[in-house]
Amino acid sequence: MGLSDPSDYVAENRGLWTQSNAEYTDRHADRAWRAEEITWGTFGNREADIGVLGDVSGLDVIDLGCGTGYFSAWLARRGARPVGVDVTPAQLDTARRLQQETGIAFPLVEASAEDVPLPDESFDLAFSEYGASIWCDPYRWIPEAWRLLRPGGRLVYLRSSVLIMLCAIADEEATSETLQRPLRGMHRIAWPDGGVEFHLSHGDWFHLFRETGFEVENFVELYAPEGAETHEYYSYVTPEWARKWPVEEIWALRKTG
Repeated sequence: MGLSDPSDYVAENRGLWTQSNAEYTDRHADRAWRAEEITWGTFGNREADIGVLGDVSGLDVIDLGCGTGYFSAWLARRGARPVGVDVTPAQLDTARRLQQETGIAFPLVEASAEDVPLPDESFDLAFSEYGASIWCDPYRWIPEAWRLLRPGGRLVYLRSSVLIMLCAIADEEATSETLQRPLRGMHRIAWPDGGVEFHLSHGDWFHLFRETGFEVENFVELYAPEGAETHEYYSYVTPEWARKWPVEEIWALRKTG
């Protein structure tokens, strides 16, 4: 699989998230930063039920594609030492504002998760929640995460499930119960309304992990819990769909080399 040229998508995605920050994520970040509980994904699955992160106290953490930084804030409250990395200045500005308002401080770096200006083997945990995990080319950001991790370090990331990407209706921002695109060769998806995402088949993920030097420790598929309602902003998937099929997946890997 060939690499995508970053010049084709980094600026487009930065523009998309600058607009999104103005329309939604800035005000949503206020609520997220103040949340006491760690939750995952569109329907707020509880980390207390999933247990994929483990004890993060005392860990050096790199948040790849941190956005407004709320997940880093959650980790900092639990004793981690996070560093947030994001390519969109507007989102980092929101993170800085909320650092001042909440008193939760950690470094923020404006950079792509595909090319992070930090030293090798600086972190115990690399993390991404809908950041690098879908907006960066995995053939670039997965090796970069490996470089940043110390030997034995972990990479944990949340992304859209393979199935929802196969069923996503591109021009309607909706999710079908039938397949909309082939699985074979899935890599780069450019959306009609803007934004470029990256998605692989599970087989291609495993090939990439092996070639990079990661082993899989855990894999969790997320469904909508009972009582979940359609998200106010991410309405492309309904709770009814997400109770039957996984809407997201969490990968937990360990650096072996």
